Amino acid sequence: MLIPNKTLVIRFSSIGDIVLASPLVRVLRTRFPSSQIDFVVRNEYSELIRYNPNLNHIFEFDAQGGFQELRRLKEIIRREKYDLIIDIHNSLRSRYIRSFSGAKKVVVINKRIFARTMLVRLKKNYYQDIVSVADRYIEPMEIYGVENDAHGLEIFIPDETMHKVSGKVSSLKLPIYEKVVGFCPSAKHATKRWPEERFIEAGIRLVRELKAKIILFGGKNDTVLCTTIANGINKKTEGEYAIEYNGQFSLLETAAAMQFCDVIVTNDSGLMHIAAAMKKKVVAIFGSSVREFGFFPVGTENIVIERKGLYCRPCSHIGRSNCPEGHFRCMNEIHINDVVDSIKAIDVGMKT
Repeated sequence: MLIPNKTLVIRFSSIGDIVLASPLVRVLRTRFPSSQIDFVVRNEYSELIRYNPNLNHIFEFDAQGGFQELRRLKEIIRREKYDLIIDIHNSLRSRYIRSFSGAKKVVVINKRIFARTMLVRLKKNYYQDIVSVADRYIEPMEIYGVENDAHGLEIFIPDETMHKVSGKVSSLKLPIYEKVVGFCPSAKHATKRWPEERFIEAGIRLVRELKAKIILFGGKNDTVLCTTIANGINKKTEGEYAIEYNGQFSLLETAAAMQFCDVIVTNDSGLMHIAAAMKKKVVAIFGSSVREFGFFPVGTENIVIERKGLYCRPCSHIGRSNCPEGHFRCMNEIHINDVVDSIKAIDVGMKT
């Protein structure tokens, strides 16, 4: 069996996928402590692994550079002469990168495409069990004696980032609240978003029943959504109980700010996996997606809320821009009580 001295992991995107790759990187380092372990990632997600001590080098890919950038990256990798390439993306780009790379061995993730297609299109479940994507990333390396260590996901945050975020969050005077709840109300696709009015009503109840502070997280494109929710909560509670940080924090800074939350309420999104990596208690709301796809909170206490038994679910493995049936029952039938009760159940150790 080949003992690789130089290993390359390929995963270009996205947020959740990069975070879910952290156990693979960790167990590779454990199994091959003296080896060189490198990673290929798109530049907008590179901060998620930039400070990972288990990696030697990170190759950043600028998707805006098109084929010329991809060819440049391919030439760099070819010159490195890797013993092993682990392709956990298995896309056209990653196949191009790994082809004619000169690597002695290439292993590829099993995406369970047949089972996924049958579940989405025909609603026939051929998944033998529910396996996290984090475990699927490690599967190709079992022939090398690499196994998951069950330590969950991880993100490494430098001290200066933590200090910066701590200074900003300190102005919120969080100790005066009985509970601090993070809301991540966005997702890339609309069918993975619990309605904003439900987030507002849930926030109002949390403020009134649990004396909670609500912190909303999101990206620059989530400004209207997060602001609407924060304003809706504050108007009804007649106070400044909700604050939004959408677009104000980088991905690492968002992870650092989540440290101050007791519970994170999130859709099936990249921020859900960041919350899991920070070992926060997670209440995840699943609409058009299902746990069989492997994208669920890993390595932390969590509750997944979903409308089981719905004839049209799942309608996509990544989400859609709108409900193909027009009723959006997968999200509309998840009620305020479902979420508020789950928060209370998962966080029994309330502040006193």
